[in-house]
Amino acid sequence: MVDLPNLSVLVMGLNFWAADDANARALPEKRLVAAVRRRLGEQVELLRSPPHLPEKPNDVFGDWARTGVPVTVFPTWLRCPACDRIAPVSSKIWDLKQQPYRPEQSSYVHTNCQKVKGKPPPSLPVRFLLTCRNGHLDDVPWVQFSHRGQPCMSPILEMFELGQGTGPDDVFVKCISCGLPSRSLVDAFGQNASGSLPRCRGRHPQLGLIDEKKCEEQNRAILLGASNLWFSTTIKVLSLPTASSSIGQLVDDLWHTLGDIDSKATLDFAVKNMPALMELKNFDRDEVWGEIEKRRSGDNAEDEDEDLLSPEWEQFSDPAHSKAGDDFRLREVDSPANFSSLFERVVLAERLREVVALTGFTRVDPPGEPDRDGREAKVGPLSRGAPTWVPCAEVRGEGIFLQFNEQALRDWESRVEDSPQVEALRQAHRDWREKRSLDTSLGWPGIRYVLLHTSSHLLMRELALECGYGSASISERLYASIEPVAMAGILLYTAAPDSEGTLGGLVSLGDPETLDRLLRQALDHAKLCSSDPMCSEHQPSIDEDALHAAACHACLFAPETSCERSNRYLDRSLAVETFVHSGIEFFIR
Repeated sequence: MVDLPNLSVLVMGLNFWAADDANARALPEKRLVAAVRRRLGEQVELLRSPPHLPEKPNDVFGDWARTGVPVTVFPTWLRCPACDRIAPVSSKIWDLKQQPYRPEQSSYVHTNCQKVKGKPPPSLPVRFLLTCRNGHLDDVPWVQFSHRGQPCMSPILEMFELGQGTGPDDVFVKCISCGLPSRSLVDAFGQNASGSLPRCRGRHPQLGLIDEKKCEEQNRAILLGASNLWFSTTIKVLSLPTASSSIGQLVDDLWHTLGDIDSKATLDFAVKNMPALMELKNFDRDEVWGEIEKRRSGDNAEDEDEDLLSPEWEQFSDPAHSKAGDDFRLREVDSPANFSSLFERVVLAERLREVVALTGFTRVDPPGEPDRDGREAKVGPLSRGAPTWVPCAEVRGEGIFLQFNEQALRDWESRVEDSPQVEALRQAHRDWREKRSLDTSLGWPGIRYVLLHTSSHLLMRELALECGYGSASISERLYASIEPVAMAGILLYTAAPDSEGTLGGLVSLGDPETLDRLLRQALDHAKLCSSDPMCSEHQPSIDEDALHAAACHACLFAPETSCERSNRYLDRSLAVETFVHSGIEFFIR
């Protein structure tokens, strides 16, 4: 859903996007394509950015003003802010006022409104919708709802508010043509909904499709703009250099287009005439052709390794031998003096590029989050059929990587493995999965992960206070495993969609003295939470539905854009000594 100045619109499915749009770039990221194929099928060929041209405000008639993604008006019911009439977009009471060169400014107006003299105001979208956990979306059947199932030959509906609030109990809908009493929207929410709302009709308005299989879910009323109306399911990777030279890397990046070129003459023609190959104009054609032949004769198979983190770990844990590129540049610095025995190395990622692919979405519940009845939210489709490409986005930025000392970590793990606190976390994990009818033997990330995750959140808070970026702008990427590859590291990074990325405010805090101070501050703050002693005493339990111990919004929780585990698997007592627990902390000072 996108809120425009006068309308609410829904981005259409991939089957409505132009398959050959020259303004949508193909982003080469073999590891990510392989991961998307494992999730959506082998028919996926590539990743594409949404079509885009740079904005030119002084040229309102330019192509940039008509370049974008297709959308449709949704919800399809509109409301006149003057007379409170509601009706679908298809109704004759609305007139569309198009803005051909600023389509986002288009609007529907109630031209014959009896309560407005002069220019009629733009209509407003009705702010109540229906959705279900199977990913369907629908308008509220306002005629049936307002009439309580009674017939009406010529319904004319109004929606109005009574009282000071704007909640469902203050909003009423009424048919003024048949004189039935008005009905409160409170009947569409909570326990009243099952008797007031119909079963789900299986609609996917973004696809122009109704599911062939009848949906058995009960509809849920939801507000337009609610945070649980849409959750994306994504896969993200850090882009790693695949060639040692800039021209070799560029050929790799453009291989989806260059792979079909069969001669040097064809290459010369393509570079001169194809916008996608404009970056090659300044390179010698013989060198470019040599790189193409080298890849054609070699093994160009995509990396099918299911572990997306291992290749990144190899680069960060051995920065001296990592390949540098325009979007990946590492520099190792000394470890903080007071933590040299706990951290193997500190690596400053001066340039990073993250590519994120969209593979689907869920409604009501986040992806991978089962409801209380034990069923996982169903992932909604991006297109009518199996997609051959998926949309993606790229951001560039910087980060700080901390590699934990493997021996120090193993010593700590052997010391706390059988402690009651660790067992409480394991038991909470089993209870959480059992409650949702999931295999209790799977999914436990390990006590190593809990420590790294906790340390990441502690340091993230300190960095946000000093680097100039908001806490929601800093993200984490955790490398925590024992088998088949021992990994123990955290990457804290920030990125922006601008081509230049960020400006070094985060990397500058990786200086050994500065980082030493920030780590000491983070650990000191972790010892005492403003919610103590309740925070320190907190134990995960099946009743609270929690998968964290000593952690809360005052000390550890991070914005959802920053945390990769929705603030689960956190415990301050594993990092530092707290009011309640002592002797199981990793950072002994």
